[in-house]
Amino acid sequence: MKWQHVQSNWSAFYEAIVEKWPEVDETDLDEIDGDQRAFVAYLAEATGQEASEIREEVREWLAGEIPSDVVMDPTHDNHSIALSGKYVNEGEDEYADDARFGDDDEYPNDGDD
Repeated sequence: MKWQHVQSNWSAFYEAIVEKWPEVDETDLDEIDGDQRAFVAYLAEATGQEASEIREEVREWLAGEIPSDVVMDPTHDNHSIALSGKYVNEGEDEYADDARFGDDDEYPNDGDD
């Protein structure tokens, strides 16, 4: 993942951040608001480590995948849905229910009328 993923979904990453660095406080994270330099400085202070060590830890953390709870965050979902609008035919609503994707009823009476 890239820092821009973290920054644009900052509050959704709180759980993953606290899991990685249990010393942090969510109220302090609110004040940082996705600023990477402020985050590194805060972690260095909270953990007592050198900023260079924290930068390396953050770099390693960013090398991982986006946590599933972030991917499933409603804000992230709505953004992804809005981006998918370019693949939806004109006149269709990208937020509409996809339960009947495709109009074929291959299995009649299966409850998906």
